[in-house]
Amino acid sequence: MTALLVFISFSARADEPLKVAVAGVTHDHISGVVSALTGEDVNVVGVWEADPRYIHKNALTGKIPENLFYSAPGKMLDETKPEAVVAYGSIKEHLAVVEACGPRGIHVMVEKPLAANLKDARKIGAIARKYGIMVLTNYETSWYGTNKKVKEMVDAGDIGTVRKILVYDGHRGPLEIGCSKKFTDWLTDPVLNGGGAVIDFGCYGADLATWILNGKRPDKVYAVLQHNKPDVYPKVDDDATIILSYPGVTVQVMGSWCWSYNRKDMYVYGTEGYLYQETPRRMTGMIGNKRLGPIEAEPLQSPNDNSFRYLKAAVRGEMTVQDTDLGALETNLIVVEILDAAIRSSKSGKAVSLR
Repeated sequence: MTALLVFISFSARADEPLKVAVAGVTHDHISGVVSALTGEDVNVVGVWEADPRYIHKNALTGKIPENLFYSAPGKMLDETKPEAVVAYGSIKEHLAVVEACGPRGIHVMVEKPLAANLKDARKIGAIARKYGIMVLTNYETSWYGTNKKVKEMVDAGDIGTVRKILVYDGHRGPLEIGCSKKFTDWLTDPVLNGGGAVIDFGCYGADLATWILNGKRPDKVYAVLQHNKPDVYPKVDDDATIILSYPGVTVQVMGSWCWSYNRKDMYVYGTEGYLYQETPRRMTGMIGNKRLGPIEAEPLQSPNDNSFRYLKAAVRGEMTVQDTDLGALETNLIVVEILDAAIRSSKSGKAVSLR
């Protein structure tokens, strides 16, 4: 009888929304939280924002009770007792969020990238390991069916041995596409964001390359960062080209606020063919002399199709996050190491060794 009662209790808990607190409201990606409120995956139990200008004026205002908004993270965490915290402030704030959550045993999911600099990233890693919490990083590209299909075909050896990966990410620029002032105030700050396009969009390619290459770190990183629009972005780069050198493989990451259109696409070239991930659903390629596609990739299945379903499954123990996963801590420590090396390389004009 006892075992049956435990099973029923666990099943009921698994069906309940994940109790989530929001740390920071200035990231425009907080629209994802708003969308999640209409589903059954999460229940927002508290919101923390340090800036008094935005604590009662943000995307969640009017959608959750006013008494759930806090100006102090510790008070919010202690009173609302969330199962996880999702961070939607500046990238620099990620460390403070993890510092607050770690001793309380609360898991964290941050918007990409993991940290604004390598020192912060390593502190985050140390806290996560000390207190046994998960610190996940959310990328839009983690939920693309085409990226999963590319990875499956690469792992199956369909295009032979991978030799080259080209990743393109970005748009016309955050100000050009109409991002909010509260977002761009820190997104274009070299301390609060860690850099410009190199951080904002260079992280996607570094993440995908690390994943496709099964957690390998590059031997060397070389990068060129441009200021094509100094009158618009005076403090940070707006275009980044990063070259990653591995034994037998070269990766080129092109993240920019200077593209003439929005893009998040990737080419993977092997000894027997290539794959082109064009959109979240569409891809093409060639194996030998046979052209592929266009292929419509199958939508990802829950919980791997959405950041909140993924977070819920991970926190509830319904799945295990592998170190080589796109959002895993270990993968994203490598991502920040690559971005740090890219910034150093751009300043010196020389490749930076990671060995």
